[in-house]
Amino acid sequence: MKLSKFRYNLTDDKIALHPAENRDESKLMVLHRKTGKIEHRVFKDILDYFDDQDILIFNDTKVFPARLYGNKEKTGAEIEVFLLRELNREQRLWDVLVDPARKIRIGNKLYFGEDDLLVAEVIDNTTSRGRTLRFLFDGPYDEFKKTLYSLGETPLPKFIKRPVQPEDKDRYQTIFAKHEGAVAAPTAGLHFSRELLKRAEIKGVDFTYITLHVGLGNFRSVDVEDLTKHKMDSEQIWISEKACDAVNNAKMNKKNVCAVGTTVMRTLESSVSTQGFLKPFEGWTNKFIFPPYEFSVANRMITNFHLPLSTLLMMVAAFAGYDFLMKAYKEALKADYRFGTYGDAMLIL
Repeated sequence: MKLSKFRYNLTDDKIALHPAENRDESKLMVLHRKTGKIEHRVFKDILDYFDDQDILIFNDTKVFPARLYGNKEKTGAEIEVFLLRELNREQRLWDVLVDPARKIRIGNKLYFGEDDLLVAEVIDNTTSRGRTLRFLFDGPYDEFKKTLYSLGETPLPKFIKRPVQPEDKDRYQTIFAKHEGAVAAPTAGLHFSRELLKRAEIKGVDFTYITLHVGLGNFRSVDVEDLTKHKMDSEQIWISEKACDAVNNAKMNKKNVCAVGTTVMRTLESSVSTQGFLKPFEGWTNKFIFPPYEFSVANRMITNFHLPLSTLLMMVAAFAGYDFLMKAYKEALKADYRFGTYGDAMLIL
């Protein structure tokens, strides 16, 4: 499968800049793989496709305010720092991306906030854009974290070309977000409102949760034509015994198992027994799914409309079938569906 097969023409006006007014009122396109039928619905209609004891699997990761703006010592040049992950709590070490990277060298100090509330020193180069920063902060850890996050901004993806607004703090987070560590939201989960979950519960639909801390690898471009040569960034995942029991019981009872989002699908496919059952796991995954691929756990999937050439689009094509998905995307463009993080949703049956 070649990279160029995932190129399609997406103009900026099709990318959603803001979320739907209500979480569960975005458009929903329903793809029936067996018949090739495509339906156009509203997201809150999704329960029409689920019955008693079917299961929805959510990613309960929580996004933290990962984007900071600071100034370089001496020159005062503005630097954007994107926090990726905490490396060492005691030493206040963080793995970050810096932009523009060429101006930042080991030993440089960066200043953040009014009156230089926070100072960091560059102590290592990890990649061409990546650096390791040591934050110089004397107070207790909780105070440091509070200060760091107060300076941070909701890390909307760069393709949402507008300033971050107060609503983003709430809307770029699922209502079930629990375990902090993501720098991007698991977007399929953003469509679920409290009312919708309550209605699902009343209908007898089961839920369970896994955790994958979404990293920037989701947005990293693929720069090889032969997809077998692309390496995914590793992301941290947790699959509890409780989640495995819930999913495996549904499978054994021939109920529908639905992955809510590409992050859930990747997590499920990263820890599977030879019989296709989910196994508990805690660690890292760099699994890259693209067509052709045989899925083991979920038989349904909810996802957003993804950008051209993205690894997310490739995974969804593997699940829906490449030709069927590309046909659906053409239809979505004609019918004014909204693409990207804050865009509309797709249910693949």
